[in-house]
Amino acid sequence: MKKIGYLFMGLLILIVTSCGNNNHLGEKVKEPFDHAKYESDRRFWRGIGKGESKDDNIAKNKADLQAKKELAQQVSTRLKVVSDQYFSDMETINSEEINDKFQSLAREVTNTQLADLRKIGQKKYFNGEVYTVFIVYEIHKKKMLRFIKKKARIDAKMDKAMRKSIEDIIDNEISKLDD
Repeated sequence: MKKIGYLFMGLLILIVTSCGNNNHLGEKVKEPFDHAKYESDRRFWRGIGKGESKDDNIAKNKADLQAKKELAQQVSTRLKVVSDQYFSDMETINSEEINDKFQSLAREVTNTQLADLRKIGQKKYFNGEVYTVFIVYEIHKKKMLRFIKKKARIDAKMDKAMRKSIEDIIDNEISKLDD
């Protein structure tokens, strides 16, 4: 009976220790800017970049590029969703053309310039061989949308009706941010 008790206790200890142990996954690593305050929210799009290199400038440039790429993807994705929603809601003859123009304008803006881009954090580490740089940027959503609206206003390739439709899309999106 004692053997069964010891066997049971040993098995119980083995189960308890193995359940709480995630060593097969590796050790959990906490990186800089790994906090909710650095994630995108209702008011801001945020992007975090990490770069590693033996040269500190290259590491910084890699982190910078990655953070900006992440931001551009968020902006572009959101604007694509907005334009698709608009397209599905419109019943006009030229709604497909308006949708294409809006997506083209959004791509042009995010490919060339992210409006109101602000660096909100940067940390650099050196382990004796490699520099690791972390950078965080943010873009105020309303300011970015207003910038796109301004670009639409000065786009000579758009007629008044198309420009008005795009401005309405953007105004609607801005009003959602005010809620």
